[in-house]
Amino acid sequence: MRTKDIVIVGIMSALLITVQVGLSFLPNIELVSLLIIICTLIYGWKTLYIIYIFVIAEGLIFGFGIWWINYLYVWTILMLITMLFKDKRSPFFWAILSGAFGLSFGALCSIPYFFIGGAHMAMSGIISGIPFDAIHCISNYAIALVLFNPLYQLFNWLNKRNSVLSQSKRGQEKNPVL
Repeated sequence: MRTKDIVIVGIMSALLITVQVGLSFLPNIELVSLLIIICTLIYGWKTLYIIYIFVIAEGLIFGFGIWWINYLYVWTILMLITMLFKDKRSPFFWAILSGAFGLSFGALCSIPYFFIGGAHMAMSGIISGIPFDAIHCISNYAIALVLFNPLYQLFNWLNKRNSVLSQSKRGQEKNPVL
């Protein structure tokens, strides 16, 4: 990875951590899902670095528990789904996807419980989490519907501007003015 990529990964990871910690007092209302979708659309596979730095930092901040194991794969699943539909630009599409992800978040997070305590433990976690998953679904949908376009345009503009600046600097290095 180039220095520019390392900086982008660091800044985006810090942004994910900041919004997660900043909104942690609200139950299942978060911007991380939308930001991972946007990062995936703009930065592609580099988003894996962003996700895993974010997940490691989350563990350092909140402790390493079973929830942390969930984060290792749940955000990657969202990134992979986003990669499948990367040509879509409709905020309604991304709002629906983000809402569906919020609704399925509890079921995805119950996978380790299936291996620890069996199907009964996993199902009890899924059922008891339905109210939180409903909040997660509605909030993810509303946040993506309102913020997808402005955030996508901002991040895309910053990425393109950064690319143009780095290309012009590379051109100056090749043709130094005497």
